[in-house]
Amino acid sequence: MEKPQPPEDWECCESECSPCVWDTYYEELRLWRAQNTETTSESAAAEGDEDE
Repeated sequence: MEKPQPPEDWECCESECSPCVWDTYYEELRLWRAQNTETTSESAAAEGDEDE
């Protein structure tokens, strides 16, 4: 998964839409971080197995 890019200035109308483009961005960023944390943990575990 590629890191999400924040919305451009022109993409938010500041009308308090629900969901706002920023809401969508922050949710995608949260998912991206969770996936990277999981991937990093799996890599570290695999490296630990190789050391034994």
